[in-house]
Amino acid sequence: MAKTGKIYSGIVIFLSLLLAAILLLHRFIPNNWYNLGSLIETFLPWFGLGVPVLIVLAAVRRRPLAIVCAILPALVWFQMYAALIPDKHDGDGDFRVVAHNVNAENTETEATAATLLAADPDVIVLVELTEDQRMAFGEVLEERYPYSAAYGTVALWSVYPVAESNEVDLNLGWARAFRAAIDIDGEPVAFYVAHLLSVRVNSEGFTSEQRNETAELLGEAIADEELDRVVLAGDLNGTVQDRSLAPITYQLESAQASAGKGFGFTWPADTPMARIDQVLYRGLNATGSGVLDATASDHRPVSADFAF
Repeated sequence: MAKTGKIYSGIVIFLSLLLAAILLLHRFIPNNWYNLGSLIETFLPWFGLGVPVLIVLAAVRRRPLAIVCAILPALVWFQMYAALIPDKHDGDGDFRVVAHNVNAENTETEATAATLLAADPDVIVLVELTEDQRMAFGEVLEERYPYSAAYGTVALWSVYPVAESNEVDLNLGWARAFRAAIDIDGEPVAFYVAHLLSVRVNSEGFTSEQRNETAELLGEAIADEELDRVVLAGDLNGTVQDRSLAPITYQLESAQASAGKGFGFTWPADTPMARIDQVLYRGLNATGSGVLDATASDHRPVSADFAF
């Protein structure tokens, strides 16, 4: 029995140290084997579910070393994510952005628009639009949002004038990103709207090469931006922890991390497990961030408030 107990404790200790290492050293997990590093980073917060299991397993045998080792990944997880737990909302700010992947198969245009309008945004960003959807949303939104820009499957509507806009070429052969300069009460803000390519989890692993290429091209466009104030909104098909989005995320901050509460998961809509719909920024102060109620899409909408 004593030998069995040592083996049991050894397994708990090993698993505890392994979990702590994954959480602490995830950046060093290589991507050259099925893109394992990016896959782990996409769902990294969920690794915390292993912590209470390990603590219970360690407590059953009452082995002090096993208990200490089981607590270690809990400390690492808490250090990584404790800042996301409290509500950091700091007022309404000067303007609000709502972004949503509406899903090309979504036929409930009016109901979806109603959910977005209930948040009272100043700028609405929609991605994965069909031509029919774009026209349908335009009919609902144009009276309240007289200014707009649309390229391919991505669009925005604004209560403030759109001074100029142009496609951001992601080398796909069709438009999935653009830049629009919006004059908000005399303050110019560069808005980037994007829907990066999807990733897949299959027999080849976490396939994301094309998504990564579009992230690099979008990152280059943002790096060349001349305006100081920048907002990027849309579906990036990746979390801000995913190293493959570094060309974007090293330049911009997450509104959810700065001014939201919790992880703000957006996908899949019924049981969200990852935040792949983002509002990122620089040159502004994020004063609020959140996730709206589900629509007929497989993504949930996100909102963010900003102040100059």
